[in-house]
Amino acid sequence: MPNSDLLPSLLSKINENQLALEAAIMELTNWADQHGAADVAQNVRSALGAIDLNEEFIKMTLAVLMTPE
Repeated sequence: MPNSDLLPSLLSKINENQLALEAAIMELTNWADQHGAADVAQNVRSALGAIDLNEEFIKMTLAVLMTPE
């Protein structure tokens, strides 16, 4: 398999890891919110917003990279 074929798979796995980390961080954020750290929870949710904003672009780009020429 040429190295160029590995790039879309690698980026896909990195994206999966990113989404898993987002989910784990959100669980911790919800816990913090429930234990009186609402300001911290809100700051984390705001920071995680970047993942949501970029998710659709990442999915579309991966789809294009994985489409055979």
